[in-house]
Amino acid sequence: MLDLAKKWVALRYSKPGRVYLGLVHRLDFPVAGVMVFARTSKAASRLSAEFREGKVKKTYLAIVEGIPEGCEGTLRHRIVPSGKLSRVAYTGEQGSREAVLEYRVIAQSGKQALVEIDLKTGKKHQIRLQFSHIGHPVLGDSLYGSACALQRGCIALMSRRMDFLHPTRKIPMSFQSPVPAGWPWPEVIDPGLIPAPLWTWQQMRKEL
Repeated sequence: MLDLAKKWVALRYSKPGRVYLGLVHRLDFPVAGVMVFARTSKAASRLSAEFREGKVKKTYLAIVEGIPEGCEGTLRHRIVPSGKLSRVAYTGEQGSREAVLEYRVIAQSGKQALVEIDLKTGKKHQIRLQFSHIGHPVLGDSLYGSACALQRGCIALMSRRMDFLHPTRKIPMSFQSPVPAGWPWPEVIDPGLIPAPLWTWQQMRKEL
């Protein structure tokens, strides 16, 4: 995505030579949705500070196995990296970091729930680990205990919306991703307010 975005900036702004682009907010490989890039190092630094200071509102959608008790709540754990994964830390374990999210169940279908998540922190695999830890793994996430497989190794988790201040103009900005094709909860309907993309894969193919 970083390489693709650099290509687009070079074309859109007729920039010769190397293009700077800072990756401020990334996603796990099988996760869809909003990512954040910065076109200058100053913007990257200021946006990164917003993320560190908890000033960015991060809204995710997930389909989880089973129905979380109470249909809404807060998950708070201390987690640590464990190889390519993460795990919940033992009591008092050094190197652990607090992971916090709030969730609410917005729809149910059989033994699955569509959950909206307000991600308060941003630790590695945080949403995937925390829901697995309470017995409700994200659909398709075999690394964290899901018994269901989705196409192309995807999992039913997406960064739905990101809200933050413009790094220099300090005006509120909001970015929302459409639900990806093949999303396993077809009843999720977009409000129709998302603008058309500035480029398509077909238009960029010759540049890649």
